[in-house]
Amino acid sequence: MVLNELYGSMVFNDSVMQQRLPHDTYRQLKRILEDGGSLDRSIADIVANAMKDWALEKGATHFTHWFQPMTGVTAEKHDAFIRPVGDGVIMEFSGKELIKGENDASSFPSGGLRATFEARGYTAWDPTSYAFIKDKTLCIPTAFCSYTGEALDKKTPLLRSMELLNRAALRILRLIGVSAGKVSAMVGAEQEYFLVDREMYEKRPDLIYTGRTLLGHRPSKGQELDDHFFGALKTRVSAFMRELDEELWMLGIPAKTCHNEAAPAQHELASVYESVNVAVDHNQLTMEIMKKVANRHGMVCLLHEKPFEGVNGSGKHNNWSLQTDTGINLLKPGNEPQENLAFLLTLCAVIRAVDDYQELMRISAASAGNDHRLGGNEAPPAIMSMYLGDDITALLESIASGREMGSLDKKYIDGGVGTLSRVSKDNTDRNRTSPLAFTGNKFEFRSVGSSFSIADANVVINTAVADSFNCFASRLENCADIKQGVYDIVKTTVAKHGRILFDGNNYSNEWVEEAARRGLKNLRTTVDALEEFTSEKNVALFTRNGIFSESEMLSRREVMLENYAKVVNIEAHTLADMVNRDILPAVIRYTNMLSEGLERKKALGVNSGAEAGILAKLSDLSNEIWEKVNALEDAISAASPGGADSSSARAFSTIVLSGMKALREAVDSAEALTDAKMWPYPSYGELLSSVRE
Repeated sequence: MVLNELYGSMVFNDSVMQQRLPHDTYRQLKRILEDGGSLDRSIADIVANAMKDWALEKGATHFTHWFQPMTGVTAEKHDAFIRPVGDGVIMEFSGKELIKGENDASSFPSGGLRATFEARGYTAWDPTSYAFIKDKTLCIPTAFCSYTGEALDKKTPLLRSMELLNRAALRILRLIGVSAGKVSAMVGAEQEYFLVDREMYEKRPDLIYTGRTLLGHRPSKGQELDDHFFGALKTRVSAFMRELDEELWMLGIPAKTCHNEAAPAQHELASVYESVNVAVDHNQLTMEIMKKVANRHGMVCLLHEKPFEGVNGSGKHNNWSLQTDTGINLLKPGNEPQENLAFLLTLCAVIRAVDDYQELMRISAASAGNDHRLGGNEAPPAIMSMYLGDDITALLESIASGREMGSLDKKYIDGGVGTLSRVSKDNTDRNRTSPLAFTGNKFEFRSVGSSFSIADANVVINTAVADSFNCFASRLENCADIKQGVYDIVKTTVAKHGRILFDGNNYSNEWVEEAARRGLKNLRTTVDALEEFTSEKNVALFTRNGIFSESEMLSRREVMLENYAKVVNIEAHTLADMVNRDILPAVIRYTNMLSEGLERKKALGVNSGAEAGILAKLSDLSNEIWEKVNALEDAISAASPGGADSSSARAFSTIVLSGMKALREAVDSAEALTDAKMWPYPSYGELLSSVRE
């Protein structure tokens, strides 16, 4: 099948709807999608029947309401199309089944929104994201809510934030005379991941149960030579990437770029921009399909933010911009950005949003896994800041000071070789250490973790930017001179929120000190961040804009704290089990073997200094390991893993994690001295180079 025929072949998209639906039905459905409104049952029946016929022709046997609970992964309950009639069956799918589903919500996180015995939850069709076929099942993207109407998922708040942002952006555009009928947040996600050989993976309980290695002596060669980044693809990896692209393309996911990343065994996939709702759905599918395709190739795809200590972890860069239905990118400066009022207002709206709600930006990238990554040599720090680049910074400074700024003329790079074509330069370089960097016509939020749903980050960005737009619009509505009013907003933004702008090295100790002087928050851990989630300011933002009720915010805080505690608890138990059942026995066996050899050499009068030295070190280490594994088990018990409050999570983030670190240091030292054949697990070096050909 050629690519044009392959792409979107498993999606009930607009072209399929035009072919399959009666003209009047198609027009009514499109009008509802564009203008809002409820779907009439008679129209829903026609759409459902067309979906069913199309899905059956594609080999589907079941349908499911595909939703995204607060677990961060997707969920689905499959129902067959069949209805028994006499001795046979007929294929059935009604408009009611399309629009609404009922699920048992009792086993999904709710954070206290509903009692455990109250099981009913509802799924509602989201027609703004196309239905698709996966594993012979028609998947219908849906929102998920409780019996009392509270959001139990990631999609509902996202859809609310999209509607809010559209209204606020249109309000501001009307004031400056820009014609548009709709404004959409557009997102392109860059997904980083590791690939390891399945046979090696299955010998590591820590990878199986937690997604990361909890112990492992650092290999002789990591990423020091920078020889993996953009390097030639190994055959197995290339075959995986080709099949992955085809699987994604069939689902209409615009996978565009793939390459080796910085760390050994690390790779990246990037998709083309889409509406934020569709981008979120597609990224969830991408993560799922990555794992399935890797398995077919005898590999395992690791999406943990820090699967290997000592080398780069994996993030997910969330590239965000705003676009009108007339094709205008509101974050594109143009040749005369000083005259581009839409750009200036959008830029200032983002600056205000990030500065005022830096805690929420940090929370949207907070997890037990990502805490190991943020602030590392490959990831932004926990301190939120923004990078604009020289040209855009100069633009804001010129407006704030009242001086004129010339056009942004196209600049070129001269390579000094006559046969090379001139290469045009973007209006800004990239700052790879910045959490939120302007990259020409979009903002790249680089803090999000590789295993995350990008819904949370975009809910925060959409809501905070919309809030800025509404604030600016209220000011402009009272201005006689709109252009001067926009310039006044720029001046105010630079003066009040300029502290969030930083173009330097975010990894440096100097920046940590400077950020503190500026009053920026350094929320180092997830627990630190979550304590800020339900502050008066943050609750006010979400409640006045209709994104969350206060109870929905409290529930999410509880869910995230409980998840944090449970994740670290599982990791700690896994580490203790590995040490007690495999590591200590292996070290003791080896020391016994050394003892026997030492006695034989002594009996022969032969020099036995090597055996004696290794034996002494390992004996001390084995005693240290024994003491520290017992201390870790005591710390786990003291942390109360069943709790869902900040005190329990705080205990896990301090005493349990520090106990794990201390135990790991002793174990890794013992690994370096133990016979490799007797060590019970594949080493770091073996794991990172397990996909060789």
